[in-house]
Amino acid sequence: MDSYDVVDLIRAKRDGRALADAEIEWLIPAYTDGRIGDEQMAALAMAIVFRGLDEAELNAWTAAMIATGERMDFSGLQRPVVDKHSTGGVGDMITLPLAPIVAACGAAVPQLSGRGLGHTGGTLDKLEAISGWRADLDPAAMMRLLDEVGAVICSPGPGLAPADKKLYALRDVTGTVESIPLIASSIMSKKIAEGTPALVLDVKTGAGAFMRRRADAEQLARTMVGLGTAAGVRTVAYVTSMESPLGRAAGNAVEVAQAVDVLNGDGPADVVELTLTLARAMLETVGIEADPAEALASGRALQVWGAMIRGQGGDPDAPLPVASHTRVIEAPRPGVLTRLDALAVGVAAWRLGAGRARKEDPVQAAAGVTWTAGVGDRVEAGQPLFTLHTDTPERFERAEQALDGGWEIGEGPAEAGPLVLERIE
Repeated sequence: MDSYDVVDLIRAKRDGRALADAEIEWLIPAYTDGRIGDEQMAALAMAIVFRGLDEAELNAWTAAMIATGERMDFSGLQRPVVDKHSTGGVGDMITLPLAPIVAACGAAVPQLSGRGLGHTGGTLDKLEAISGWRADLDPAAMMRLLDEVGAVICSPGPGLAPADKKLYALRDVTGTVESIPLIASSIMSKKIAEGTPALVLDVKTGAGAFMRRRADAEQLARTMVGLGTAAGVRTVAYVTSMESPLGRAAGNAVEVAQAVDVLNGDGPADVVELTLTLARAMLETVGIEADPAEALASGRALQVWGAMIRGQGGDPDAPLPVASHTRVIEAPRPGVLTRLDALAVGVAAWRLGAGRARKEDPVQAAAGVTWTAGVGDRVEAGQPLFTLHTDTPERFERAEQALDGGWEIGEGPAEAGPLVLERIE
């Protein structure tokens, strides 16, 4: 392979020239194995923030990141394989009921998930609230579960797109996270390397989302759909609202409890709506004609959930952790809840111990926020509105500060607005 001068590539991108495939194919592995320094890659990443990557550059960039690691192969499975990815939000525990519902309809769902950072929760952190459950599975165990049960939720191995892990850590500390091409290639390099032939994306927008502006969320969704399609992955994206948090819980064990409610045929209407919307799309992408609502109502999805949890060492019947301290915030007057800000709720849950500020921080399994009303619901004076849960009560004050100003009670009426904003394919 040809060798290049990285300073020439930095200058080229700074001045607006598109990088050639060969330049990118040299650059990414050279950075991954240490031939290019962090300071040089940081300069190039900043140039990309300002200059962007065109479609050809982005496809080459993503392919080069995939090529730094291994690719998983699910071709030996008897079931059609489909995955889902969410860009993250508050109360976004959709993966938990979704994977068993889709598996109950006949698909295999290899859900490689992550941990939370900041106000957005991580799927693995939530599931670790279940006694005995473990996130790390070797490939053979993962394949066996997918064959026998149809769903697995676990951590990705270190071999998938290692370039992304190194580049993301650099972007995180150099102010270069906010670049749609770099975000899209980060997500899609891992998803394409995962080897699933079909993928449904849930791209959040609004107060509690990474992409607060809808136009940015739509652009990110289109970019990721383009990358997936170019790589031969049947990719569909939904842009969904994260102005208000999903459901009635934000945290770890409190969200698992809500997921189990959904699988028992109950649960908040917005969580059920989004879960079934994504389930239908996932089944459609792999050609399965089945009704996910029936899989839910019949109890088959709940059975798959139990088998999936047991297959990863967990006890689905064990009681979930309960916080040793709670504090209730009551409605100060009667009226209609006219606003509930997702970011305020997410930050409150984070400050109670449900999330982490740094990747190495521990989380509290029982910490979080639960609430009794959504936007448009009537509340009475003195009604418990929020309950704060934590094992460390000194955290209450800062959590209450986060919620202060994040909700309003008015005369109404008020509507939450649509949850699903757009489908992109």
